[in-house]
Amino acid sequence: MGSLDGDLHIEETIAAISTAVGRAAIGIVRMSGPEAIQIARGCFRTPSGRTLAGDSHTMSYGYVVDPVDGSAVDEVLVAGMRAPRTYTCEDVVEINCHGGPAAQRAVLRLLVRLGARVAEPGEFTRRAFLNGRIDLTQVESVAGIVSARSSGALRASMRQLEGGLSERLKEIRHGLIEQLAMIEATVDFTDEEVDETDWLGVLAGLESARVELERLNRTAFLGKALEQGVQTAIVGRPNVGKSSLLNALLMRERAIVSEIAGTTRDTVEESMEIGGIPIRLVDTAGMRSGGGRVEQLGVERSVKVMEQADLVLAVFDVSRPWSESDQRLARRLIPGRSIIVGSKSDLAPDMILSSLLELVVRATRCETWRGCLVSATRGDGLDELRELITRGIGGEAGIHLEEPVLATERQRELVERSVAGTDSAIGAVVRQADEELVCEDIRLAIEALGQITGEDLTVDLLDEIFSRFCIGK
Repeated sequence: MGSLDGDLHIEETIAAISTAVGRAAIGIVRMSGPEAIQIARGCFRTPSGRTLAGDSHTMSYGYVVDPVDGSAVDEVLVAGMRAPRTYTCEDVVEINCHGGPAAQRAVLRLLVRLGARVAEPGEFTRRAFLNGRIDLTQVESVAGIVSARSSGALRASMRQLEGGLSERLKEIRHGLIEQLAMIEATVDFTDEEVDETDWLGVLAGLESARVELERLNRTAFLGKALEQGVQTAIVGRPNVGKSSLLNALLMRERAIVSEIAGTTRDTVEESMEIGGIPIRLVDTAGMRSGGGRVEQLGVERSVKVMEQADLVLAVFDVSRPWSESDQRLARRLIPGRSIIVGSKSDLAPDMILSSLLELVVRATRCETWRGCLVSATRGDGLDELRELITRGIGGEAGIHLEEPVLATERQRELVERSVAGTDSAIGAVVRQADEELVCEDIRLAIEALGQITGEDLTVDLLDEIFSRFCIGK
């Protein structure tokens, strides 16, 4: 790991304000490094005049004092923690001072004057990685916890911090290394009495790795959803109940509901959480031909939102006859990311879901549609709709945040690269290609997985990852 230090001098002691900028009850200034305890002892005094206690992981009350003139900078609580049982595996001091920006900056300036230097973005977590406390998936989970926008994102990041994804990746990587070693043994020792390669066994091992990689790959959309939210467009012709559906899902009056066609002429966006996933609901203008120029601009925007959405709730009024406008909308839908919603079911008690889906099937000549009937006024069908949304995000099995999830675009791209390498190796084995070609494909698959966890890594990539962190983390 030492070669990855780059220009980062981990023998230096670093300090930073670790709490958000602004006024608060408390603010934390953190130090890490070989001189952290000594620097703290040089500027901390208890009311009785003693300095920082020698015991690790203890909290002391007192004052940060300027040793030059003895003036008190702030009243504080100080925690001194000895290596290696710390976040960075180095000596760490955390000074809990008052939360005003002036107090925190004054404490930080004093620490720098006494020998610390200001930390770079993410440098505390980078040291934890370089010192072997966490791997790179856990590094990314720390960033995920800090930026989590929903309970699901927090749960997934915590599971990753505990090592769930790392364990799965290491198991797959170990299996690929075993297959590589089996082949290389016969290539390297051709003149000795070494058993011939068990190609059927190699093929079985590679296919097993591919199954596990694809299983991880299927979590890519869920990971993206947790990271960025799921943009969900509510579309349909005017007065089918789109705004009522938005209000019902939000459980509050957000959009104007009116019997007048064309009330919604622009998109209305709101955020909510379903199954622990952040959802960005976008209520769009009613899609129909005709109307004024302003309404048509709204329709054009609706089409654009629908095309860019991760998920589409296509709303059809089951209390009114199927129309040409409904048919045109149905033809625009993509089955894998669309849910058919039959609205105003309370006004059409005899309507059944299969009848509505059959109309969509006829319009699209596609049979793989999911849907439900709802009544926004009575709340009927909303739970079923929420369940369909969770399956649209997490697949037919739904959302299981206890399982490892590919949480970042970097992880998703590298798993794809590993899948490609494994596929290529399988093809080479089946074709009975030269052993070196098979080995090269397996090495590429292994290297991609190693880059996810940090076992195969470049300094530039490390710099890019930690540049996204805030200072003090």
